[in-house]
Amino acid sequence: MSASSSSRAALLARLAANDWDLLVIGGGISGAGVLREAARLGWKALLIEQRDFAFGTSSRSSKLVHGGLRYLKEGQLRTTWHSVRERQRLMREAPELIESQSFLFADCQGRKPGRHLFEFGLRVYDLMAGTSSHRYVNAGNVAALAPGLRPPALKGAMSYLDAKTDDARLVLRVLQEARQDGALALNYLAARTPVLENGRVVGMQLEDLESGRSHTVRARAVVNATGVWADRLRGKLDRPPLLRPLRGSHLVIPAWRLPVAQAISLMHPQDGRPVFFYPWEGSTLIGTTDIDHVGDLDREASISPAEVDYLLAAVNDQFPGLSLGRADIAACYAGVRPVVSDGAKAPSASGRDHVVLDEQGMVTVTGGKLTTFRLMALDALAAVQRQWSQQTLPGTASAFPPYRLSDGPVFRPATSLPASLAPAVARRLAARFGAQAADVLNDANASELCFIPGTETLWLELRHAARHEQVVHLDDLLLRRVRLGILLPDGGLAHAERIRSLCQTQLGWSDAQWQQELARYRSIITSHYSLPANP
Repeated sequence: MSASSSSRAALLARLAANDWDLLVIGGGISGAGVLREAARLGWKALLIEQRDFAFGTSSRSSKLVHGGLRYLKEGQLRTTWHSVRERQRLMREAPELIESQSFLFADCQGRKPGRHLFEFGLRVYDLMAGTSSHRYVNAGNVAALAPGLRPPALKGAMSYLDAKTDDARLVLRVLQEARQDGALALNYLAARTPVLENGRVVGMQLEDLESGRSHTVRARAVVNATGVWADRLRGKLDRPPLLRPLRGSHLVIPAWRLPVAQAISLMHPQDGRPVFFYPWEGSTLIGTTDIDHVGDLDREASISPAEVDYLLAAVNDQFPGLSLGRADIAACYAGVRPVVSDGAKAPSASGRDHVVLDEQGMVTVTGGKLTTFRLMALDALAAVQRQWSQQTLPGTASAFPPYRLSDGPVFRPATSLPASLAPAVARRLAARFGAQAADVLNDANASELCFIPGTETLWLELRHAARHEQVVHLDDLLLRRVRLGILLPDGGLAHAERIRSLCQTQLGWSDAQWQQELARYRSIITSHYSLPANP
């Protein structure tokens, strides 16, 4: 048995050894948020994920922790208000992981929305945040802030602030906080069939996708936080579909080919949809599309040739001198958003609010945004508490754990690091590991505290993840624990031998298993993270 297998076996052994208060199904940001808040309350909480943590939308988002400025245009004031407030909260709690990002929106003669309408929206945006970050920049200063930004009829630009993050790492940090409070999280463990008593869900039959073994887990409450897969689990209770899956696709360009310090935001000249590109992890990220996704949800989403052309056209509209083309693209990725169907004709007009449903004792939380995961978690746990209060007989003490609305921080403060450490390395460790940063540093050697060329990733992150972060497959390591798979051409395979030397022993893989995992990873990169064939 390999080291990783023995560690997984020890975690699986805890399934039957505990009397669970809460079973959370889904290892994206929604499920991680629910687990974190439940663990804070002292509940015995278990999370299971059918693939890897952050496998779905939560590693394939636009990586923005933003208030949703465009939702003001759609009249979604409640969504914007909650998003802005949560953005500010997260930036205070984990400023290394959730970073401020300045945006420029070019003001062009004859193009909507126009300076005055956009500035009005920014005033509302800042008012909600309790800040004053926006200003108008004349054309001369635009050239200094973003050299080469020359869309047709440029007059100036609006400047404002939002925030960005590493979405997969955000999930892992939230899970880290939950584990520190006693929670258990397991990947590659799928929910198959609800366990029913008197017509109510009291547990779940599970399948370990690595061994094929079955497990039955009972819990006082079950939360379905499976994102775009939520309807599948609801369907086992004969509930009608709720979601409209929408695909958002992105391009990743080497920073030298599209060098921007500001995020550039625009309304696409073809259809008036918002598009942006901004510096991320040492590259430049371009996104996003917003189209109905009709593919098999069990197959990883992929960008289409039409989406590639659409996103390149947006960049070339703003930077006509670059002539950016397909040959400049290092990687692509696509995610499917769990948007609640509201009858809107255009995908971008669909609301981004979340919903919470109690159906035969199973609480489903879905929809929403990355930014508002904490609010989604609190709403889901409030629904659980309503269940428990109804099960307590008048005049008797509750047999269930207490619940109170939490206003505590999601993240513990990052530990202090030596002043002699390079500031960029210290910030990186604090962002990735938070309260565990000092322990991770103590386990490092000097050669591992260097950045992988073309990225902001430390070599140390690979070995630490392989040893401590429940890596089951190579794509878990390179696409979600670190992001080399979407930052470097060919998924970072040029560094395969160095990665092998750092990680194979930590993972306990034989030479044959390493080659098998390498072939699997290469296939995933080719099929889902590389340019599609141009018809």
